[in-house]
Amino acid sequence: MITPLMPTYNRADLAFARGEGARLWTVDGRRFLDFGAGIATSSLGHAHPHLVRTIAEQAGRVMHVSNLYRIPEAERLAARHVEASFADSVFFCNSGAEANEGMIKAMRKTMAETGRPERFRIITFDGAFHGRTLATLAATGNAKYLDGFGPKVDGFDQVPFGNMNAVRDAIGPATAGILIEPVQGEGGVRPAELRFLRDLRATCDEFGLLLGLDEVQIGMGRSGRLWAHQWAGIEPDVMSSAKGIGGGFPLGAILAKEHVAKHLKPGTHGTTYGGNPLACAAGNAVLDVILAPGFLDGVDRVARHLWRSLLALQARHAELIEDVRGAGLLVGLRLREPLVNTDLQAAAVAEGLLTVAAGMNVLRLAPPLIITEAEADEAVDLLDRALKRAKAALAPAQAAE
Repeated sequence: MITPLMPTYNRADLAFARGEGARLWTVDGRRFLDFGAGIATSSLGHAHPHLVRTIAEQAGRVMHVSNLYRIPEAERLAARHVEASFADSVFFCNSGAEANEGMIKAMRKTMAETGRPERFRIITFDGAFHGRTLATLAATGNAKYLDGFGPKVDGFDQVPFGNMNAVRDAIGPATAGILIEPVQGEGGVRPAELRFLRDLRATCDEFGLLLGLDEVQIGMGRSGRLWAHQWAGIEPDVMSSAKGIGGGFPLGAILAKEHVAKHLKPGTHGTTYGGNPLACAAGNAVLDVILAPGFLDGVDRVARHLWRSLLALQARHAELIEDVRGAGLLVGLRLREPLVNTDLQAAAVAEGLLTVAAGMNVLRLAPPLIITEAEADEAVDLLDRALKRAKAALAPAQAAE
C-alpha cells in the first residue's frame, strides 16, 4: 500500500528535531555533524540567529502579496546582488530547476528578440545536472532521469565535459549558447578548469553566443568567492542561483546582464511565490552574513584547511580513495571499487557524520559555510573511522572471492 507521502525518495531512517550551527539532533537524541547542509543549501548552518530572527520578524509583518505589486524586500535584494555581481537585473523564483528553466527561456528569448529566432539550441555537458523539469532534464541528458517521461525536449546538444574541440564542433547555425556548471555537483563534484571557462567565454564572444552558468550548488560563497566563475576572471551573460541563496528557505534567482534581462518583458515569464517578502527577507539576511568583511576569506581559509586534511586522509587510505576534487567547501572523494559511495555514506552516518552521495562513485562534502577548522578536523576524523568501518565490512566479501 502506498504511503501518504509519495515515494519519490529513498529516505534514510533519520528524522531531525533541531539543529544548531553545523550540528543536527534526531528525534531520538542522536547528534550528527552535518557536512551535507541539505545538499549545499543550509549555507549559514542551522538556526542561525540572524536568519531566524529576520524570518520571524518578516513573517509577523507580511509573507506573501504576489508580483502584482511592488515588493520592497525583493527590490533591495536584487539591488544588492547587482552591486555584488556581474548582473544588471535579477528575477527571483523558488528553486534551482526553476532558475535554470528561466535561464534557458531567457537565452532563447534573447536570440528571438534580436532577430535570430532560429537560434534556440544550447550546448550542455556530460555529467551535468540542471533540474527535474522536462526542459532541465533534457539539458541534463541523463538517460536514467529521462526514462518514462516521453519524448526528450528538443534543443540541447551534449558534449564531453572539458573538451573545447567538442564544444566548437557542436556549434551550428541553430546554437544560442552554452550552459555549464563551474563545478558539477551531482555529476561527481567535477570542477571545470579555469582555462576551460575562459575559453568558453571567448568562444561565445567569437560566435555571438550566450554563456549561461549554473551556480545553483557552487555559488553563494561555497567556492570561497561569492560566485565560482570569479576565480576564472570571467562574466557570464546569465546565471542561475538557488540552494544557499536563501540559507534553507526556498529561493532561486536568475541574474543577467541587461542585454539578456531586457527581453523578459511583462507576460514572458512569471511566478506566484517567487521573490515574495518572506523569501527575500531570508535572502537579505544571508547576504548580510556572506558579504560581511572577512566572511568569504574565512570560508576560503577553512576550505583550504579541509582540503589539506582530506589529501592526508587519501594518503592514509589510498586503496579506498582515488581522488579528492571540487572547489572550496564543495569537495568530493572519488572512491575505488569495491567501495561504493552509498556504503561509505552509511558508515559515516554510523560514526555521526552526514554526507551526500554523488555520481561517479563520489562521496560529497558540502558543509555549512560557517564551519570552523576544528569542525573540519572533526569531520575528517569521522571519515577516517567511517573508512575503517567500510573497509572492515568489505573484508569478508573480498576473502570469499
